[in-house]
Amino acid sequence: MRPLPDDVQAVVFDCDGLLVDTEVCWTRAETAIFAAHGHGFGPEQKALVIGRTLAAAGDAMADYFGRAGAGGELAAELLDGVRRELAKGADALPGAVELVKACAAAVPVAVASNSPRELLDTALASAGLAGFFPVSFAADEVESAKPAPDLYLAACAALGADPARSVAFEDSATGIAAARAAGLYVVTVPSLSGAELDHDLLAGSLAEPGLVRWSQGLGARAGR
Repeated sequence: MRPLPDDVQAVVFDCDGLLVDTEVCWTRAETAIFAAHGHGFGPEQKALVIGRTLAAAGDAMADYFGRAGAGGELAAELLDGVRRELAKGADALPGAVELVKACAAAVPVAVASNSPRELLDTALASAGLAGFFPVSFAADEVESAKPAPDLYLAACAALGADPARSVAFEDSATGIAAARAAGLYVVTVPSLSGAELDHDLLAGSLAEPGLVRWSQGLGARAGR
């Protein structure tokens, strides 16, 4: 485990399951699709789709259901389901607002999400986080979404930051792979209980005292 860096140029956050409690929305929509195809939905099935783009989740479900070529149809069904669930509202996860606010007061921040722009904007607005992120990138705005590094590289470039001097916050293996490939320091906050995920620093939540102290000290270290 590597200590959090002091000399930070930017902080880039994932959104779903990390900043905003949208995984419950995704899980309800996914559960409905699995049930419609005669399957239960538990941790094993969630691991197949978590952190993926809609297209990749659709393909994963098509493979699981034995429905070759149905990925696009299932992805569209999932999008409709998540839209309906998100329309009911989604809250910020514990510590998210405070951590983002402290980081944003000291260094440039951004969001790099595997959700499409429509769902990303809805989630951030619902959680009261949209105003902290003048820079954000969604899966449909880069050539290759996570686990490719494009989203993180685009965010760092937009912030004028060196990825090697930037910190990523992630909750899934797909997102962690993207941040790692881009060269960022990775803080992992698993959204699935018991998941063993790659990390430079592992945290139980964004409200952990060590993360709070680090974020509050960024301003002093940055001379702001």
